[in-house]
Amino acid sequence: MKRSLLMLCSTTLTLALLASCETSKPATDVSATANNGTTAPSGVARAESMESNGIRLTPFSDSPRYPEAQMKLRSPIGNSTIPSGEVPFSYLVSNFQLTKMSSGPQTGRMANSMKGQHIHNIVDNEPYTAHYETSFKKALPDGQHAVLSFLSRSYHESLKHRGAYDLRIINVGDVTPTGAPIIDVNAPNLFYSRPKDTYSGADARRIMLDFYLVNTNLEPGGNRVRATINGTEFMIENWLPYQMEGLPAGENTVKLELIDSSGNLLPGAFNSVTRTFTVAP
Repeated sequence: MKRSLLMLCSTTLTLALLASCETSKPATDVSATANNGTTAPSGVARAESMESNGIRLTPFSDSPRYPEAQMKLRSPIGNSTIPSGEVPFSYLVSNFQLTKMSSGPQTGRMANSMKGQHIHNIVDNEPYTAHYETSFKKALPDGQHAVLSFLSRSYHESLKHRGAYDLRIINVGDVTPTGAPIIDVNAPNLFYSRPKDTYSGADARRIMLDFYLVNTNLEPGGNRVRATINGTEFMIENWLPYQMEGLPAGENTVKLELIDSSGNLLPGAFNSVTRTFTVAP
Protein backbone atom coordinates (compact mmCIF):
# COMPACT_ATOMS: atom_id res chain seq x y z
CA MET A 1 0.00 0.00 0.00
CA LYS A 2 2.79 2.37 0.98
CA ARG A 3 4.75 1.41 -2.17
CA SER A 4 1.69 2.04 -4.37
CA LEU A 5 1.21 5.44 -2.76
CA LEU A 6 4.84 6.31 -3.41
CA MET A 7 4.57 5.22 -7.04
CA LEU A 8 1.40 7.30 -7.47
CA CYS A 9 3.09 10.37 -5.98
CA SER A 10 6.13 9.84 -8.19
CA THR A 11 3.97 9.55 -11.30
CA THR A 12 2.00 12.65 -10.36
CA LEU A 13 5.21 14.60 -9.75
CA THR A 14 6.64 13.48 -13.11
CA LEU A 15 3.50 14.54 -14.98
CA ALA A 16 3.54 17.89 -13.20
CA LEU A 17 7.17 18.46 -14.17
CA LEU A 18 6.45 17.52 -17.78
CA ALA A 19 3.52 19.89 -17.85
CA SER A 20 5.68 22.62 -16.37
CA CYS A 21 8.36 22.04 -18.99
CA GLU A 22 5.76 22.07 -21.76
CA THR A 23 4.29 25.41 -20.71
CA SER A 24 7.73 26.93 -20.44
CA LYS A 25 8.48 26.19 -24.11
CA PRO A 26 8.37 29.35 -26.26
CA ALA A 27 5.12 29.30 -28.21
CA THR A 28 4.79 30.69 -31.73
CA ASP A 29 4.31 34.41 -31.27
CA VAL A 30 1.39 35.07 -33.57
CA SER A 31 0.85 38.58 -32.25
CA ALA A 32 4.48 39.49 -32.85
CA THR A 33 4.27 38.24 -36.41
CA ALA A 34 1.16 40.31 -36.94
CA ASN A 35 2.74 43.36 -35.37
CA ASN A 36 6.01 43.38 -37.26
CA GLY A 37 4.09 42.49 -40.40
CA THR A 38 6.90 40.85 -42.32
CA THR A 39 4.72 38.05 -43.66
CA ALA A 40 3.33 38.17 -47.17
CA PRO A 41 -0.19 39.58 -47.49
CA SER A 42 -2.98 37.03 -47.61
CA GLY A 43 -4.35 36.26 -51.05
CA VAL A 44 -1.11 37.25 -52.83
CA ALA A 45 0.52 34.50 -54.87
CA ARG A 46 4.24 34.01 -54.49
CA ALA A 47 5.86 35.83 -57.40
CA GLU A 48 9.13 34.73 -58.94
CA SER A 49 12.12 36.75 -60.07
CA MET A 50 12.35 37.55 -63.77
CA GLU A 51 15.52 38.22 -65.73
CA SER A 52 16.09 39.25 -69.33
CA ASN A 53 18.89 41.09 -71.15
CA GLY A 54 20.83 41.47 -67.93
CA ILE A 55 17.94 43.13 -66.04
CA ARG A 56 16.51 41.31 -63.03
CA LEU A 57 13.17 42.03 -61.38
CA THR A 58 12.75 40.54 -57.92
CA PRO A 59 9.46 40.93 -56.05
CA PHE A 60 9.49 41.39 -52.29
CA SER A 61 6.78 41.16 -49.65
CA ASP A 62 8.76 41.35 -46.41
CA SER A 63 8.12 45.00 -45.65
CA PRO A 64 6.47 46.04 -42.38
CA ARG A 65 2.69 46.02 -42.74
CA TYR A 66 0.33 48.53 -41.27
CA PRO A 67 -3.11 46.96 -41.80
CA GLU A 68 -4.75 49.44 -39.42
CA ALA A 69 -3.24 52.49 -41.10
CA GLN A 70 -5.86 54.88 -42.45
CA MET A 71 -5.59 58.06 -44.48
CA LYS A 72 -8.46 60.40 -45.28
CA LEU A 73 -8.21 63.47 -47.50
CA ARG A 74 -10.40 66.04 -45.77
CA SER A 75 -9.88 68.81 -48.33
CA PRO A 76 -10.18 69.64 -51.13
CA ILE A 77 -13.55 67.92 -51.44
CA GLY A 78 -14.04 65.67 -54.44
CA ASN A 79 -15.50 67.44 -57.52
CA SER A 80 -15.21 70.80 -55.77
CA THR A 81 -13.79 73.97 -57.36
CA ILE A 82 -10.81 75.65 -55.72
CA PRO A 83 -9.54 79.16 -56.50
CA SER A 84 -6.54 79.44 -58.81
CA GLY A 85 -3.06 79.16 -57.36
CA GLU A 86 -1.89 77.04 -54.47
CA VAL A 87 -4.33 74.33 -53.47
CA PRO A 88 -4.47 73.55 -49.73
CA PHE A 89 -4.44 69.84 -48.92
CA SER A 90 -5.43 68.49 -45.51
CA TYR A 91 -5.29 64.84 -44.44
CA LEU A 92 -6.33 62.83 -41.42
CA VAL A 93 -3.86 59.99 -40.76
CA SER A 94 -4.33 57.33 -38.08
CA ASN A 95 -2.34 54.27 -36.99
CA PHE A 96 0.60 55.42 -39.11
CA GLN A 97 3.33 57.79 -38.04
CA LEU A 98 4.59 60.28 -40.57
CA THR A 99 8.34 61.09 -40.34
CA LYS A 100 9.07 57.75 -38.64
CA MET A 101 11.77 55.64 -40.23
CA SER A 102 10.28 52.38 -41.50
CA SER A 103 11.74 49.18 -40.10
CA GLY A 104 12.46 45.96 -41.94
CA PRO A 105 15.21 44.69 -44.26
CA GLN A 106 14.42 47.01 -47.16
CA THR A 107 15.55 50.16 -45.36
CA GLY A 108 19.19 49.32 -46.04
CA ARG A 109 18.72 47.94 -49.54
CA MET A 110 17.18 50.82 -51.47
CA ALA A 111 16.93 54.59 -51.56
CA ASN A 112 15.46 55.70 -48.24
CA SER A 113 14.13 59.10 -47.23
CA MET A 114 15.93 60.38 -44.18
CA LYS A 115 12.76 62.31 -43.33
CA GLY A 116 10.87 59.07 -42.75
CA GLN A 117 7.39 57.90 -43.70
CA HIS A 118 5.23 60.23 -45.72
CA ILE A 119 2.33 60.80 -48.12
CA HIS A 120 2.70 60.53 -51.88
CA ASN A 121 0.56 63.12 -53.65
CA ILE A 122 0.14 62.43 -57.38
CA VAL A 123 -1.71 64.85 -59.64
CA ASP A 124 -2.68 63.70 -63.16
CA ASN A 125 -0.16 60.84 -62.90
CA GLU A 126 2.73 63.28 -62.94
CA PRO A 127 5.74 62.59 -60.66
CA TYR A 128 4.63 62.55 -57.03
CA THR A 129 5.50 65.05 -54.35
CA ALA A 130 6.36 63.65 -50.89
CA HIS A 131 4.81 65.27 -47.83
CA TYR A 132 5.74 64.67 -44.19
CA GLU A 133 2.93 66.67 -42.63
CA THR A 134 -0.82 66.31 -42.93
CA SER A 135 -1.37 69.82 -44.28
CA PHE A 136 0.41 71.59 -47.13
CA LYS A 137 -0.19 73.71 -50.22
CA LYS A 138 0.58 72.72 -53.78
CA ALA A 139 0.44 74.92 -56.86
CA LEU A 140 -1.79 73.46 -59.59
CA PRO A 141 -2.69 74.95 -62.97
CA ASP A 142 -6.28 75.87 -63.73
CA GLY A 143 -8.38 72.99 -64.95
CA GLN A 144 -9.66 69.59 -63.88
CA HIS A 145 -7.27 67.28 -62.04
CA ALA A 146 -7.20 63.70 -60.79
CA VAL A 147 -5.51 63.51 -57.39
CA LEU A 148 -4.22 60.22 -55.96
CA SER A 149 -2.81 60.19 -52.43
CA PHE A 150 -1.42 57.22 -50.52
CA LEU A 151 0.67 56.42 -47.48
CA SER A 152 4.30 55.52 -48.09
CA ARG A 153 7.04 53.81 -46.14
CA SER A 154 10.25 55.79 -45.71
CA TYR A 155 11.81 54.01 -48.71
CA HIS A 156 8.82 55.06 -50.84
CA GLU A 157 6.99 51.75 -51.03
CA SER A 158 3.23 52.35 -51.05
CA LEU A 159 0.73 50.91 -48.61
CA LYS A 160 -1.74 49.09 -50.83
CA HIS A 161 -4.82 48.39 -48.73
CA ARG A 162 -8.09 50.21 -49.23
CA GLY A 163 -7.86 52.63 -46.32
CA ALA A 164 -4.38 53.81 -47.25
CA TYR A 165 -5.26 55.78 -50.38
CA ASP A 166 -7.66 58.33 -51.80
CA LEU A 167 -8.54 59.11 -55.43
CA ARG A 168 -10.70 62.07 -56.40
CA ILE A 169 -11.24 64.72 -59.05
CA ILE A 170 -10.97 68.42 -58.27
CA ASN A 171 -11.34 71.61 -60.32
CA VAL A 172 -8.97 74.55 -60.00
CA GLY A 173 -9.72 78.08 -61.13
CA ASP A 174 -12.57 79.50 -63.15
CA VAL A 175 -13.29 76.29 -65.03
CA THR A 176 -16.56 74.73 -66.08
CA PRO A 177 -16.11 70.97 -66.59
CA THR A 178 -17.61 69.74 -69.84
CA GLY A 179 -17.83 66.25 -71.19
CA ALA A 180 -16.36 63.21 -69.50
CA PRO A 181 -14.12 63.68 -66.44
CA ILE A 182 -10.37 63.32 -66.81
CA ILE A 183 -10.66 59.72 -65.56
CA ASP A 184 -13.38 57.39 -64.33
CA VAL A 185 -12.55 57.03 -60.64
CA ASN A 186 -14.64 53.83 -60.51
CA ALA A 187 -12.79 52.11 -63.38
CA PRO A 188 -9.42 50.27 -63.28
CA ASN A 189 -6.63 52.85 -63.07
CA LEU A 190 -2.84 52.60 -62.98
CA PHE A 191 -0.59 55.23 -61.43
CA TYR A 192 3.20 55.41 -61.61
CA SER A 193 5.20 55.95 -58.41
CA ARG A 194 8.85 54.76 -58.53
CA PRO A 195 11.60 54.94 -59.76
CA LYS A 196 12.13 58.69 -59.85
CA ASP A 197 14.99 61.16 -60.33
CA THR A 198 18.62 60.03 -59.85
CA TYR A 199 20.17 57.03 -58.06
CA SER A 200 23.82 56.84 -57.10
CA GLY A 201 26.17 54.75 -54.99
CA ALA A 202 24.53 51.98 -52.96
CA ASP A 203 21.07 53.27 -53.89
CA ALA A 204 21.73 52.36 -57.53
CA ARG A 205 22.33 48.65 -56.87
CA ARG A 206 18.67 47.88 -56.26
CA ILE A 207 16.09 50.33 -57.53
CA MET A 208 12.45 49.86 -56.60
CA LEU A 209 9.69 49.63 -59.18
CA ASP A 210 6.38 50.49 -57.52
CA PHE A 211 3.02 51.54 -58.93
CA TYR A 212 -0.52 51.99 -57.68
CA LEU A 213 -3.69 50.24 -58.79
CA VAL A 214 -7.25 51.39 -58.15
CA ASN A 215 -10.36 49.24 -58.77
CA THR A 216 -8.39 46.26 -59.99
CA ASN A 217 -5.82 43.68 -59.02
CA LEU A 218 -3.40 41.52 -61.00
CA GLU A 219 -3.49 37.78 -61.57
CA PRO A 220 -2.45 35.18 -64.13
CA GLY A 221 -5.16 35.01 -66.75
CA GLY A 222 -6.55 38.38 -65.65
CA ASN A 223 -5.38 41.98 -65.67
CA ARG A 224 -1.63 42.44 -65.68
CA VAL A 225 0.96 45.19 -65.89
CA ARG A 226 3.34 45.12 -68.82
CA ALA A 227 6.60 46.73 -67.73
CA THR A 228 9.05 47.61 -70.48
CA ILE A 229 12.43 48.55 -69.05
CA ASN A 230 14.98 49.90 -71.52
CA GLY A 231 13.09 48.07 -74.27
CA THR A 232 12.93 44.75 -72.40
CA GLU A 233 9.43 43.52 -71.59
CA PHE A 234 8.38 41.94 -68.30
CA MET A 235 4.86 40.72 -67.50
CA ILE A 236 3.80 41.48 -63.91
CA GLU A 237 0.98 39.33 -62.54
CA ASN A 238 1.18 40.24 -58.84
CA TRP A 239 0.72 43.67 -57.34
CA LEU A 240 3.96 43.84 -55.41
CA PRO A 241 6.99 46.13 -55.39
CA TYR A 242 9.98 44.89 -57.36
CA GLN A 243 13.71 45.44 -57.02
CA MET A 244 15.40 46.19 -60.35
CA GLU A 245 19.03 45.16 -60.74
CA GLY A 246 21.47 45.28 -63.64
CA LEU A 247 20.47 48.72 -64.90
CA PRO A 248 23.16 50.57 -66.86
CA ALA A 249 24.58 53.94 -65.90
CA GLY A 250 22.90 56.88 -67.52
CA GLU A 251 19.29 57.42 -68.47
CA ASN A 252 16.89 54.49 -68.08
CA THR A 253 13.29 54.20 -69.26
CA VAL A 254 10.31 52.44 -67.71
CA LYS A 255 6.97 52.07 -69.48
CA LEU A 256 4.01 50.64 -67.56
CA GLU A 257 0.77 49.51 -69.17
CA LEU A 258 -2.35 48.11 -67.51
CA ILE A 259 -3.58 45.37 -69.82
CA ASP A 260 -6.30 42.72 -69.86
CA SER A 261 -5.89 38.96 -70.22
CA SER A 262 -5.55 39.32 -74.02
CA GLY A 263 -2.81 41.93 -73.78
CA ASN A 264 -5.08 44.84 -74.70
CA LEU A 265 -4.55 48.18 -72.98
CA LEU A 266 -7.39 48.94 -70.60
CA PRO A 267 -9.08 52.29 -71.25
CA GLY A 268 -7.98 55.13 -69.01
CA ALA A 269 -5.91 58.27 -69.45
CA PHE A 270 -3.13 57.02 -67.15
CA ASN A 271 -3.07 53.31 -67.93
CA SER A 272 -0.01 53.72 -70.13
CA VAL A 273 2.83 55.81 -68.76
CA THR A 274 6.51 56.22 -69.62
CA ARG A 275 9.14 57.71 -67.31
CA THR A 276 12.90 58.17 -67.32
CA PHE A 277 15.31 58.15 -64.39
CA THR A 278 19.07 58.29 -64.07
CA VAL A 279 21.64 55.88 -62.68
CA ALA A 280 24.75 57.84 -61.81
CA PRO A 281 28.03 56.26 -63.02
